[in-house]
Amino acid sequence: MRDMSELPPRPASNVPEFTVSELSGSLKRTVEETFSHVRVRGEISGFKRHSSGHLYFCLKDTDAVLDAVCWRGQAMRLGINPEDGMEVVATGRLTTYPGRSKYQMVVERMELAGQGALLKLLEDRKKKLAAEGLFDAGRKRPIPFLPEVIGIVTSPTGAVIRDILHRLADRFPRRVLLWPVAVQGDGAAAQVAAAIEGFNRLARGGPVPRPDVLIVARGGGSIEDLWAFNEEEVVRAAAASAIPLISAVGHETDTTLIDYASDLRAPTPTAAAEKAVPVRVELIANVADCAGRLVGSMARGLEERRVRLEHLSRALPNPRRVIEDCTLRLDDRVERLRLALPNLLHRREVEVERLAGRLKHPKELLTDKTHTLAQLSTRLDHAAKSAVAAEKARLEKCDLKLEQIEIRLKPGMQRVLDDRQRQVQSLGALLESFSYKKVLERGYAVVRDPSGTLVSTANATAGAAWTVEFKDGKTDVVVGHGTPAPAPKKPKTTKDDGRQGSLL
Repeated sequence: MRDMSELPPRPASNVPEFTVSELSGSLKRTVEETFSHVRVRGEISGFKRHSSGHLYFCLKDTDAVLDAVCWRGQAMRLGINPEDGMEVVATGRLTTYPGRSKYQMVVERMELAGQGALLKLLEDRKKKLAAEGLFDAGRKRPIPFLPEVIGIVTSPTGAVIRDILHRLADRFPRRVLLWPVAVQGDGAAAQVAAAIEGFNRLARGGPVPRPDVLIVARGGGSIEDLWAFNEEEVVRAAAASAIPLISAVGHETDTTLIDYASDLRAPTPTAAAEKAVPVRVELIANVADCAGRLVGSMARGLEERRVRLEHLSRALPNPRRVIEDCTLRLDDRVERLRLALPNLLHRREVEVERLAGRLKHPKELLTDKTHTLAQLSTRLDHAAKSAVAAEKARLEKCDLKLEQIEIRLKPGMQRVLDDRQRQVQSLGALLESFSYKKVLERGYAVVRDPSGTLVSTANATAGAAWTVEFKDGKTDVVVGHGTPAPAPKKPKTTKDDGRQGSLL
């Protein structure tokens, strides 16, 4: 093996050497200065909205892919909602990421590619069809409350039909007829218009049932993807449909011309299924509620009739008294007949016997009334038991509510007491700071006469007895004669500022 030290020295080179960081920084400056403002047209792919609000995606065409990012501040001002598959024109700048040897575009503005021309064509077509009255509100028909058959015009392979069928199964299962069509591309508009017209040509009672309502649906996409539903033949077919039609094209923010011509617009295909049928569980609940109200009204009606029957029974005369009165009258008539002619008596006897056969015995009347009264009493007992059970349930709810209030009241009272205690302590500390005893602690004194009144030099008379209060106690003094005694000499190093004078 040859020793490395024996190798000939490498010839010197005039090519400068860079560190990786220097080279990456130079590339970053070159890219950012050269491409500080660019406009790029491409299709969005791999779109992702981060929790921080930043947008990450790629712009691609048939030959290349460009990474792109849109920071949170610019993302809130884009004006469009980016999605995968949307063709856009992005405006921004290019930059590099030295840590990964990658370059990307920082997007500042974004707009749909070719949208201006399409929007102008769409607006012109909308004005033309509106002038013909195809969008008038008077042409729109109400959607059936519970259709037996629902006709759906959409793609048989997309997620739209699955979403609609799943939603119908959850709310109220109905029979569904699917007319498969292409929802974008060449021939899509003709297929959709033919499907609407085909459903309308179905005869009632034929082998294929005629739908009670139609749903024209498609998922979201760009304005180009939804253009088939802006075609004039589709709009005219929707406006001419004798079957009520619900349009559910795109997402909530997407609007096509078929939405104006349809009888009802749904923001999404799932919402179209919700608008087509009610919720079966809610209908059952409503029927049960109506049944309960009906039973209650019948019970109240029976009770009112029972009360009326009782009132009427009190107004009826006593049958015994009626019979007694009739007996008296009969005796009177018998006495009079005994004095009449025999033939008249015979006719009257025949008539009396005939009338007697038509009369009903009082016991039978009493038995009928007793049976009716027993039936009413049984119904009254059932109604009373139901009322007692309802009242018991209400009282139990009230007890539970009182217990919950009691549980909340105890911590609340404790918090109020703690707040009041802190306020008292704070006020006590403030009062203590205002006390004159704090002043005494700084070396001052309070002078009072025997009655406890504060005194001044104007009240100083020889022989007067005063009380002097210091911070550590009180002492009695007597006002003397003459001049005050000289103050003791202080060291020369201490300077008297004159602020503390003689007490007297």
